[in-house]
Amino acid sequence: MAIADEIQRIGAPVRRWARTQKREYTNGEERPLAGDLGAMGVYLGLVSAAAAAVRASGRELPERIPPGDAALLTVATFRLARRIAKDPVTAPIRAPFVRFEGPSGHAEVAEEVREHGGVKHAVGELVTCPFCLAQWVGTAFVFGYISAPRATRMAALTMTMIAGSDVLQFVYDAIQNGGLAPQTEGVDPED
Repeated sequence: MAIADEIQRIGAPVRRWARTQKREYTNGEERPLAGDLGAMGVYLGLVSAAAAAVRASGRELPERIPPGDAALLTVATFRLARRIAKDPVTAPIRAPFVRFEGPSGHAEVAEEVREHGGVKHAVGELVTCPFCLAQWVGTAFVFGYISAPRATRMAALTMTMIAGSDVLQFVYDAIQNGGLAPQTEGVDPED
């Protein structure tokens, strides 16, 4: 029992310091700093495990990534992060952490975090933020590219094709709705 008491004694100032930092940072708002710290720990653990697996496999890291592959992975990261965070079909993944608020743009939904403070809040913010998810998705694509480049290129190609298709859908809608027609308002026909 002496070890547990010693850990409590040593940990007390750290806990006080952490509570003070949270109070000063949050300014009375409910912020999930502990949950965010946990998410960062999970990310660090996953990256460390993946790096150890790559090292144990004996795979060499590429000297450089060809620009075409970098562009492919970038667009795929954008599309997959957005799909996870905003797509109606991926709502079951987000549902334990967020509440549906309504549609948001073309084929996307708006959601709000259900619980304020804690791990569920942090996860809710993560899974509804395409900018936040891009870090995780991009990291997964990089490790996939290192471990199985051909398969990763195929997965990335799929998401990149979907992103391109999305752009074409918006262009088509704009054409159909006259959004790309030349503006004639305020133009004198005599000029």
